[in-house]
Amino acid sequence: MILILIILAAIGVLVLVERSAEHLWFAIAAFCFSAAVFLLIVTDLDRAILLACVLGIAITGASTIKYNHSALKLVVTDLPLLFAGTVPFFIVQYPRAVLAAVTGTAALVSAAVAVLIYGTGPPVAPEVRIFLFSLALICIAIAYRGSGGAVSFQRITAQRRCFYSTFMASLIDPHSWWQSGGLALSDIANDPLPLTAAIPARTANYPDIIIIQHESIFDPRVLGLPVEPTVEEFLSPKNGLHGILNVDIFGGGSWQSEFSLLTGLSSASFGSRAYYLFKRGAGRFHSSLPHSLTALGYKTMLASSCRRSFLNYDEFYRSIGVSERIFTDDFPPPFDARLFETTNSDAFFLRAALAAHSRNIADDPTPRFLYALTNFNHGPHTRRLAAPGQFENERAFAASSLPDARYVEYYARLAETASTWKRVRSDLAANFPKRPMLIVHYGDHQPVLARQIGRKLKLRNDERRAFRTFYAIETLNIPDRRACGAGVDLDIAFLGTVALQQAGLPLDPIFATRASLLDQCRETYFASASERKRRFHRTLVDLGMIDIAPGVRRERYSPALPRIRSVFSTAFRSAFKRFRDRDRPF
Repeated sequence: MILILIILAAIGVLVLVERSAEHLWFAIAAFCFSAAVFLLIVTDLDRAILLACVLGIAITGASTIKYNHSALKLVVTDLPLLFAGTVPFFIVQYPRAVLAAVTGTAALVSAAVAVLIYGTGPPVAPEVRIFLFSLALICIAIAYRGSGGAVSFQRITAQRRCFYSTFMASLIDPHSWWQSGGLALSDIANDPLPLTAAIPARTANYPDIIIIQHESIFDPRVLGLPVEPTVEEFLSPKNGLHGILNVDIFGGGSWQSEFSLLTGLSSASFGSRAYYLFKRGAGRFHSSLPHSLTALGYKTMLASSCRRSFLNYDEFYRSIGVSERIFTDDFPPPFDARLFETTNSDAFFLRAALAAHSRNIADDPTPRFLYALTNFNHGPHTRRLAAPGQFENERAFAASSLPDARYVEYYARLAETASTWKRVRSDLAANFPKRPMLIVHYGDHQPVLARQIGRKLKLRNDERRAFRTFYAIETLNIPDRRACGAGVDLDIAFLGTVALQQAGLPLDPIFATRASLLDQCRETYFASASERKRRFHRTLVDLGMIDIAPGVRRERYSPALPRIRSVFSTAFRSAFKRFRDRDRPF
């Protein structure tokens, strides 16, 4: 009788942890396997099933917390991030979530201890335990294959269901455990794509290019909330090109958006290594926006709102072609890094970054590229950063739209950024009336607050909404007309290419080929099923533009390398295909 009640409880737990029937058979097989593993230890079915229930609830609870803060479910490759500095950051930024996690962990540990002490049932013979373990192992392997394997779970990683089965499937996926000194692209074909011919320039007067990444800023209109004229002009300038930008991340990990914009690749293509791309990827990417601009005669500069020691930024940006790199501990007085870090205000940082850019171009006609990274609107939004008396009208406007103190704070910071940008743009136009400039600004990802607002507004379920920010492209002192108005939705991997197109600059064969993928992929680069994209990635690897091999990283690109790589790669694939097909009747 007790065992029947335990089995009924297990069924209830499976319904709770899955919330979907799509991968239910795999979830059942995974649950049975975990119970069989516990059975080898505790010797009775009662405790084994109850411990499997506790484990399932623990996985789902942890996955739910991660989903609420990143819009992605928990997988086994997330666990090493606990030792990569994310725990202290999470404690500071989201103390309530941490308190809930600690409380839940304590409750589950207590439940597990209680099961071990008081849940003892009739013992099962050792040979039966081994048989059940073997049977469960066979069943989970069959169910995993029948469910479609890792690919089928990757497709639903942003959906609020199948928490338990997604995590258990990641345990089985060999790529979750296989580690090497190299990188691995998940969306890459066997055959390369011939590169498109280079596209000539449309102008002889190359403009300065300024790209500004706005931390945790998105367009409130994505959630159906109104904006004021100053904010509207910032998000969708009347004389510029603007639209929705789709990114790979939610709630954090800004460097992944930086990576995608500068390399033209999706950080998601690198799976579990996406978080570490600035460390493991330094020296491995030889085609980038800075490299391309340098080849056109540009001087390149990074202005970061972080200190030089942050996350290998200095080394990574050097490796992709940014020649000058300025961090908050480099800006000259009156900029004060310690004072700035109390608020990370854009009013301080943007003026300092653009002042450094202005000093560089004052007596130098060489075209310049500036990439500025802000940090003002990062969460949490429970702390008021603007000085008292400032942006009170904007706060009142936000409160009338949504009576939520956190959204009011978000909007006030957005308003400060918009007004600061308006002043900086005016200064650039006044100080350099004859110097052509193309300016791109965009949001790197939504803050965690956006998901909470969506629930409060009771918006219909849309897992892609959490990955939508904005982009805007403006020009100064460029007489010939560029595209303006509402643009198409873009994936961030295309934003650098679109910037080159809007600037009228030539596109080398790699950027020209990437531009040819726009119509196929548009707003979903990684999620796109385009075979041309996958073949393009193979071409980049074969040409040595992406160094995925373990071992010594190449800092310089040899013109002879593509031919050598192509010969050996073609020969290897041909030999492997013959080996694979040797026993097939057809």
